[in-house]
Amino acid sequence: MRQAWRVAVVRAAEQTLMATLPDGTLMQRAAAGLARRCLLLLAESGGVYGAPVLLLVGSGDNGGDTLYAGARLAARGAQVRALLLNPERVHLAALAALRGAGGRTVRDLPERADLVLDGIVGIGASGGLRPPAADLVARLGDLRGRAGRRAVVVAVDVPSGVAVDTGDVPGDAVDADVTVTFGCLKPAHVVGPAAARTGHVELVDIGLGPVLRADPAVRVPDAPDVAGWWPQPGPASDKYSRGVVGVATGSAQYPGAALLSVAGALAGPAGMVRYAGSAHAEVVRAHPSVVVAPKVADAGRVQAWVCGSGIGTDAGARTELRSVLATSLPVLLDADAITLLVDGQHANDLRRDAPLVITPHDGEFTRLAGEAPGADRVDAACRLAAWLNAVVLLKGDRTVVATPAGEAWVNPTGSAALATAGSGDVLAGLLGSLLAGGLPPERAAVAAAYVHGLAGRRAAEGGPVTSADVAAALRTVLAGLLG
Repeated sequence: MRQAWRVAVVRAAEQTLMATLPDGTLMQRAAAGLARRCLLLLAESGGVYGAPVLLLVGSGDNGGDTLYAGARLAARGAQVRALLLNPERVHLAALAALRGAGGRTVRDLPERADLVLDGIVGIGASGGLRPPAADLVARLGDLRGRAGRRAVVVAVDVPSGVAVDTGDVPGDAVDADVTVTFGCLKPAHVVGPAAARTGHVELVDIGLGPVLRADPAVRVPDAPDVAGWWPQPGPASDKYSRGVVGVATGSAQYPGAALLSVAGALAGPAGMVRYAGSAHAEVVRAHPSVVVAPKVADAGRVQAWVCGSGIGTDAGARTELRSVLATSLPVLLDADAITLLVDGQHANDLRRDAPLVITPHDGEFTRLAGEAPGADRVDAACRLAAWLNAVVLLKGDRTVVATPAGEAWVNPTGSAALATAGSGDVLAGLLGSLLAGGLPPERAAVAAAYVHGLAGRRAAEGGPVTSADVAAALRTVLAGLLG
């Protein structure tokens, strides 16, 4: 499980660590790790000796890291040029080290560069890039190296111009191919539109881990986490002990929502799926193993409920929603069920002790919360989770899962292929199956989003993607994950 911390926590940890070390130790550790990665990149693009390297250098420690790394590259024979954006505030010792190693300064972008180091601003900056930095960054795409290839852009700690604590991109910002970050991940590396600008993220250990005192702002699951959580049958398992999931989705008008959510549930760990709704004839025709009933009250015993996708918003849909919420079971609410919550008629129904999971996209979040998620998606999801006393899965390219206690995860497997009608229905069914299988709601949400993202990626390998393709890919990706 990877973790990311906000700037204030990182700064406090740096101060604690620096008090125990000789002056400049952390900067030299960071520069050494940065230079090491750059040397590998240059080796892949024609060699280090004679390679044209451009440093975009701002003020403060970020510029110092960049200059010291440049000095190490120059000492290995690279042609290092530094463009100083704030010459009066440059890190003087680092600039002297660069010049002593054979590097020099320039006033504008050079004609060639195999590699560009973005050391314009670090984690303490706010807002988008301002001129002339924004103008220089806009021209980086025109730089070509020795072999005529586009210059590789390496961000120092974070791409300049992104909002480090939120992952927002409030203005002009660097679009990096690689980001070398120091000590720990920051939210901008893993969430929001900033995450798409970091490229490949490499973490350099500078000794910060033991002094990061506060809880992380966000956690990022890896494949072993999800595989370890996933319920799997044992020798004594039967269909009931594996969990029975109830699915109250779809309608005569939207039978596809029922079919897709049931398909997602069938791919999960539950041993049985019970469907309740007016699309029951279509469901049992497509999925003969599913036990069907016309309404929730007739469905029989289950261990968790999925409710919402395609049920509509009429009086009959409200009755089904109330029936689900009246149980003492874990419940997932999606799509139309979320819409039914907006007018407040179900406020009393939400006062329940059993786990509740809500899975809004941005539009549903806005209607439910009264405002859009905004720049800080993690904070927005946490606030809604606390207000509803529910786990919130806020859908997006980097889906956020938040708990009422303020813990948050971000899913790293998102894919643009999942932006297709019905994809959320598949996710809801899969998540409900995990709830029925006994997973805590936050782990069920994180694991479902992770596997759903992998399925979207796998489905996209065959061309344009439909939600049925995503559902069909679930078993394949689970076989790879759990095998």
